Amino acid sequence: MNSASYHQITHLPNRTIELDGKTYLYFSGTAYLGLPQHPAFQALIQEGLQAYGSVYGSSRNGNLQLRIYEQAEAKLAAWTGSEAALTLSSGMLAGQAAIRQLMLDGYEFVYSPDVHPAVWHLPQVSIPAVSFEEWVENVVKPSSFQDTAKVCVVTNSVDALRGKLYTFDWITRLPDDREWVLLVDDSHGLGVIGEEGKGIWGQIPSLPHVRIIVTASLAKAMGLPGGVIFSDKITLQKIRSTAYFGGCSPIAPDHLYAYLHATDLYAEAYQRLAYNVRQCATQLASLGLFNASNALFPVFYTPHDDLYPFLLQRGIFVYSFAYPKPTDRANTRIVLSAWHTDEDIETLVEACRVFAETRR
Repeated sequence: MNSASYHQITHLPNRTIELDGKTYLYFSGTAYLGLPQHPAFQALIQEGLQAYGSVYGSSRNGNLQLRIYEQAEAKLAAWTGSEAALTLSSGMLAGQAAIRQLMLDGYEFVYSPDVHPAVWHLPQVSIPAVSFEEWVENVVKPSSFQDTAKVCVVTNSVDALRGKLYTFDWITRLPDDREWVLLVDDSHGLGVIGEEGKGIWGQIPSLPHVRIIVTASLAKAMGLPGGVIFSDKITLQKIRSTAYFGGCSPIAPDHLYAYLHATDLYAEAYQRLAYNVRQCATQLASLGLFNASNALFPVFYTPHDDLYPFLLQRGIFVYSFAYPKPTDRANTRIVLSAWHTDEDIETLVEACRVFAETRR
């Protein structure tokens, strides 16, 4: 169990938070691009609110449809390089819509270590307690699925808890004697990893015997309260035709309006985030406290859970709690955002340096 206490605030976090009458630097959360508190992004949401209202509670499959959904999905697909995209009201719902369709299609599921619950097909699934690399070697063995004609391999694009990116060249080793689906949750990668933050899609090899489905929350780097599925048009049409999708209320259209008009804001925020990660990575790595973070990924994991109260006493609030279940071990990590300044990072690094000195 995580020993860190839980705190409540009455405002949306920015680069700082107000807690018990004191200002803390905030290095937590998942708003990697800093958009929820970006004034220009908020102004676009206000424009969208005036044009579309706060919510569109009708079915996406109804006989009257808002064009903005198709416009936003076309832009998302073109940006990532996928054939098509389908938005839903949350990343969890996007993952479940994809999983449920694959269950109906008769696939057997194989899960990677630490895969996100959004893409579980049951309340409890068998998650292997091995490294990602060991798991890959088991999956690609020709003898692993001798009696199974249809296999869905389910994984994340990144290990966001420990700041580790995954590569997918190994899918070229999957035997071509059966139907494969690779289902990847890219919630912590979309907007952050890949060329200009375009996510994992463009980094996955294209193979005739492996169908690719990528799901993601848009509520992290993208700053939108919704989720998305990327895949081929036939797969997404099957999902869209289900009662599960048809019965769902869609993502609020005012936020899709903001997305459609925020191309420059996303690009600028990505560049700022990349700059912040470069500024921080070398200095933190030299302290020996953190797992080596992949290039341009804004999460720095440490096994030293006592870093959390140490930094808290010095006015710095970082991520430290059990996840995804309250009974899991605490996970302590520093999370960078585009909203952090050079001075914020200097303050953080210096405090971590003092902590490291106490451990020597």
